[in-house]
Amino acid sequence: MELVIGTKAWSTWSLRPWLVLKRAGVSFEEVLIPLRRAEVSEAEISQHSPSGKVPALKADGVVIWDSLAICEWLAERHDGLWPADAAARALARSAAAEMHSGFSSLRGECPMDLAAEPKIATLSEATHKDIRRIVALWRMMLDRFGGPYLAGDWSIADAFFAPVATRLRTYGVRLSDLGDDGAAGAYCERLLSDPDFLAWERDALK
Repeated sequence: MELVIGTKAWSTWSLRPWLVLKRAGVSFEEVLIPLRRAEVSEAEISQHSPSGKVPALKADGVVIWDSLAICEWLAERHDGLWPADAAARALARSAAAEMHSGFSSLRGECPMDLAAEPKIATLSEATHKDIRRIVALWRMMLDRFGGPYLAGDWSIADAFFAPVATRLRTYGVRLSDLGDDGAAGAYCERLLSDPDFLAWERDALK
């Protein structure tokens, strides 16, 4: 099994299925594609991924592209990646899907950069709106299921929000100014202290 990923300091899409593979205990090889280099073309990435983008998972004679598709494929084969409870599973899927398709202002204004020095950034109202929604979502899930993760135990939804935690740290976002009573901030720190995330971060900083 091979996971084709982009530069670890920047590729949020690659981080998500990588974390899920680690949680599933699956043995896999990494194929690293350096991003933001003129000599690396979409055509070259297309040798690994039909979409010309990372990530892509090569397994069982097929290539699965897109981070959410990869995670769903893994969840069909490995227990515990989505909650067993139907309501928790539905809400965890909803949260992951919302992250997968939304929050465009936060993505554009605060790209993930694990090598960047943290700073206090001046952010647009559109980005503040995105973060307020994320805080509200996190608080709702944590309150309903009791933590420590969004749907109780760790799930794919938490992998999808791990890059958000790095953005909040890098750009000096004070969640207490955006509706957090402390629960969202504690959850954010939990994501950043996860051993699998720390292993990814160490590789990114090499």
